[in-house]
Amino acid sequence: MTSDVPPTHEEPVTLAALAARAGVHISTVSRALTPGANGVSPGTAERIRALARELGYQRDPAAAALRTGRSSVFGVLVPRLTDFVLARVYEGLDAAGAQHGYNTFVVNTTDVPALRRERLEELLARRVDGIVLGDARLDGDDLVRVLDRRNIPYVLVSRRLRGHLSVTTDDLLGGRLAAEHLLQLGHRCVGVVAGEPYASTGVERTAGFVRRYAEAGLPLPADYVLASRFDTAGGHTAGDALLNLSPRPTAIFAVNDTAAIGVIGALREHGLRPGGDVAVIGYNDIPVAADMPVPLSTVRSPMFEMGQHAMGLLIDRLQGRQVRSKRLRPRLIARASTLGDQPYAG
Repeated sequence: MTSDVPPTHEEPVTLAALAARAGVHISTVSRALTPGANGVSPGTAERIRALARELGYQRDPAAAALRTGRSSVFGVLVPRLTDFVLARVYEGLDAAGAQHGYNTFVVNTTDVPALRRERLEELLARRVDGIVLGDARLDGDDLVRVLDRRNIPYVLVSRRLRGHLSVTTDDLLGGRLAAEHLLQLGHRCVGVVAGEPYASTGVERTAGFVRRYAEAGLPLPADYVLASRFDTAGGHTAGDALLNLSPRPTAIFAVNDTAAIGVIGALREHGLRPGGDVAVIGYNDIPVAADMPVPLSTVRSPMFEMGQHAMGLLIDRLQGRQVRSKRLRPRLIARASTLGDQPYAG
C-alpha cells in the first residue's frame, strides 16, 4: 500500500537565496565564499559564511569555477608520498590550504624527469590555480620554465632553486650544525652520505658540513663524500663503502635519517656499534629516529611548518601580494648514535 502523501525534497540553498537572507548582492555572496574573499570586508565575509553554514549551503565547485575562473585547487608534485618528510610537508600544505578554502591534489613523480612533466600536464589539465613543486631539480628543471611561460603561480618546497620562490629548511646551516657537533666530540676523520646530486637538500647539507670541516683545517677527501639514493638501501651501500676506507671514518653524516638508518645497518654487518665504534648523525628527525635501538642523532627540520609557509606564499602569490622565499631554521638533536652513553653538553 502506498502513501497518498507525495515525498518532499528539500531544495538546495542557492547563492540567490543566501544573498536575499544576507541582504547583499549575489556577487558579494560569491566573493565571500571564494578563497581569499577579495573585495569583501572580513566582517561581512564571516557573516555570510556563518549564514551559509546555518542554511546548509553546499558549494558547487564546477559552477564556482565557471563564475570565478578559478578551481580553488592546488596541484602538488612530490617524488614519493611514502617518504615521511614529504608526507609531513604535504600535511602542512593541505592543512593551510583548507584554512583558506583551497583543496590540494598530490601526485608522485619518483624524481623521473619525463614522469614529472607528464604529471604536471595532468594537473594543469585539471585547471588547478597553482602548483607546489616538492621535487625541484638542480640539473635543469624544465617544469619551472613551463610554469613561468604559462604564467601559473607556483612555489617550491623542501628543495630550492636559485631565483625561484621557495620554502626550505636552511640546509647549509643544518649541515654546519652536524659538523660542529662531530667536531665538538673530537671526530677528525669523517664521511658523508651525500644524497642525490640533483636535489638541493643533499647538496646544501653536504656543502655546509664540508665547509665547516674545512674551516677547522680538516678538509674532507673526495672519496669520503659519497653520492647516494635517499633511501635505506642507498645509505647502506654508501655506508659500507665508507667503512671499507682506510683510515675508517670515526663518524658518518647522512643527509637524511632514512639513509642514516641504512648506514647503521652497514655498521651492524661490519660488527660495529653506532655511537660506540662509529658515530652516526642524520637529518630531519623523523619519528623513528628517537625510537631506534640506538637513538639517532639528527638535525631537526620543521617539516609541517615548511608546508604551511609554502601554501601561504602560494596563496599570496596567486592574489598578487609581494612574496619572498623563506628558509626555516633547523635544530641539532643529539642522541646516543653520536653520544654513546655520554650526556650532551652543547
